[in-house]
Amino acid sequence: MHLDDYIPVVGASVVEDLRLIANKLKGCRVVNVNSTPVGGGVAEILSRMIPLLKELGLEARWDVIRGGDRFFGITKKIHNGLHGTAVEISAEDEAVYWETQELNAKTLDLKADMIFIHDPQPAGLIRWKPAIGGRWMWRCHVDVSAPDRGVWGFLEPVVEQYDAAVFSAPSFSQQLGIRQGLIAPSIDPLSDKNKDLPQEFIDSTLDQFQISRDRPIVTQISRFDRLKDPAGVMEAYRLVKPYIDCQLVLAGGSASDDPEGAGVLAELRERAKGDGDIHILELPPTSHLEINALQRASTVILQKSIREGFGLTVSEGLWKAKPVIAGAVGGIPLQITHKYSGLLTHSVEGTAYWLKQVLQSPEFAKRLGENGREHVRDNFLLTRHLMDYLLLFLSLDRAKEDIVYL
Repeated sequence: MHLDDYIPVVGASVVEDLRLIANKLKGCRVVNVNSTPVGGGVAEILSRMIPLLKELGLEARWDVIRGGDRFFGITKKIHNGLHGTAVEISAEDEAVYWETQELNAKTLDLKADMIFIHDPQPAGLIRWKPAIGGRWMWRCHVDVSAPDRGVWGFLEPVVEQYDAAVFSAPSFSQQLGIRQGLIAPSIDPLSDKNKDLPQEFIDSTLDQFQISRDRPIVTQISRFDRLKDPAGVMEAYRLVKPYIDCQLVLAGGSASDDPEGAGVLAELRERAKGDGDIHILELPPTSHLEINALQRASTVILQKSIREGFGLTVSEGLWKAKPVIAGAVGGIPLQITHKYSGLLTHSVEGTAYWLKQVLQSPEFAKRLGENGREHVRDNFLLTRHLMDYLLLFLSLDRAKEDIVYL
């Protein structure tokens, strides 16, 4: 994968602009830290972005914070609390959090010009900024507009120590006494999860999972997480099933920093008993080609989240020119203009209503998919994301300059 490979997708001028900006940052050392090497959008983005930053002349690398089950149980509570769920962070929880931060501060190599910390799990590493140096950015991938006040009360003084905070949308942020940037996530059109696939591979994937090619396929791809509402997806499917003989695919996996996934998966399998048209697929985190094939084989793609950070599975579905029905939460409305580039829903019944409309109106479905693909091309591809990060680094590197001449 090289920058020139993106020219057929985004145009030569986009790649030229990336090289122009990056020329002002050659040799800049950038370290990213997040909580898991696989599973979830953050890991996917970093795995694709780091090589491109290196190609552009930056010394970019990526480390992962380490912790025990207790630590990741606590950070899952923090994650849910940031989404607005009422949780309690005890003094003992705080102690475990800070013990884990200290252990990682001693073992991670954080010496760099730009230290980019992703989400709450490693946020406490900022405590060691005075000893390490560099410019520190906290990248928040979740919507913290209406958090549990106790959780935000714990995290806010941590975040305030950074040089800048980056959110995915204006509505996601909080009032802070530091600089804020607004950068939407992205998908990589050339990755295994999004590149074009031969029909033979798509067909063999359906055969592998015993999914019929002769009836409509309704699919949700996401981690098995209650906030993704897979149970609600199953209810919507069952409301539609008496009218349209369709199949449901719930496919995904879990991440090492999410201890609740196994329980959600077990509940779904129990709910699906007796219906051979519900396919619940627990996939390894490396199943990018299989996920791509399932999306391309689908008639409709759902993402019925009840809370969401950004929801990159929406852009993945739209990029494949599929009609996408998704919860009107988090960053999903940024990706979908209702009834133009997809459909937004607020309930199980609404999801079922729009699912019937799309399945019964192939031309409407095709138009939604085509509009959605172009919207993603213009706004949510990796090259745009890369440009935003380069400009952020440049603004911090030249913080005392009002104008940077390129």
